[in-house]
Amino acid sequence: MSRFIDEVTAYLKAGDGGRGCVAFRREKFVPRGGPSGGDGGNGGSVVFEADEGMNTLYDFRYRPHLKAQNGRPGMGDKMSGKKGEDLVARVPPGTTVRDAATGETIVDLVAPGQKAVIARGGKGGRGNQHFATPTNRAPRRFEEGTPGEERTVELELRSIADAGLVGLPNAGKSTLLRAISNATPEVGPYPFTTLTPHLGVVERDGERIVVADIPGLIEGASLGKGLGHEFLRHIERTSVLLYVVDAAAPGDDPVADFLSVRREIMAYSEGMKQKRSLIAVNKIDLVQSEERLREVRDALQDLAEVPVVLISAETKAGIPKLIEQLIRVVGDSGRSISGQEEGFLILA
Repeated sequence: MSRFIDEVTAYLKAGDGGRGCVAFRREKFVPRGGPSGGDGGNGGSVVFEADEGMNTLYDFRYRPHLKAQNGRPGMGDKMSGKKGEDLVARVPPGTTVRDAATGETIVDLVAPGQKAVIARGGKGGRGNQHFATPTNRAPRRFEEGTPGEERTVELELRSIADAGLVGLPNAGKSTLLRAISNATPEVGPYPFTTLTPHLGVVERDGERIVVADIPGLIEGASLGKGLGHEFLRHIERTSVLLYVVDAAAPGDDPVADFLSVRREIMAYSEGMKQKRSLIAVNKIDLVQSEERLREVRDALQDLAEVPVVLISAETKAGIPKLIEQLIRVVGDSGRSISGQEEGFLILA
């Protein structure tokens, strides 16, 4: 299985255009044949294409230099040189391509099959057939092909999902993703089990949404602490945030945990403040007091003014209600919940 890589730098070189040809007609019965030098072929371009079968930029780690084919020189009999083949580099959907020198975004490849020319091939030079004049019927002038573009780019992968699971480490997000979808992320009773984002498809009555399990956030994540920036960018494309809080964490207050996570997310970017959200209070099977659970639910509802669902990802208690609420909130956010591809992706 490929390692999950979501940031790489690559050097791109498009193909150079082929040189034009100097040639003359030499037929037996045409003693003064005119110029017949063909044009050089155009150089190939470097093209990026979003491929839904990919989920990591791992291939670029060991192939950081991408070069398209040069155009071939022109030939006699006015024959043009062969065009250089384009180099098509496949990237996962959700990949942003930026110019490394300026930081400017070149393209955001979101939709599967979307293509973009990142480095354009050089133009082939003209052969001497183009330079004949009434006073110079045997020109030996030709053009060299122009160089292909070359540039260094930065690739950044941000997961594409309708909803993102966010919470402190060990809040039970991975277990919850397994409970509501057919994804199989690693689960363990210790913090930071999840070190890479995972995606799962949630289905109900023919409706499908994609949910991302984001590695646990810690205080200071918005400033980059604990790989915070690397984790947080994977929820930038989501339309809904599903906060997961641990109702049974010893000595911790679920309300304080929610506030801690929300503070880091809101501090990361202005766009986060526009997202709809809901809260899942997890591990209720480990809390003996129903009164305590109601207090937590009511406090969170009053504070956040969003739906709060009491669940146990382990026993599946409350899971049907959570799925119903999640699909409704995604639909209310304006994100389409139909037409998703079958199956699921695991980024690992």
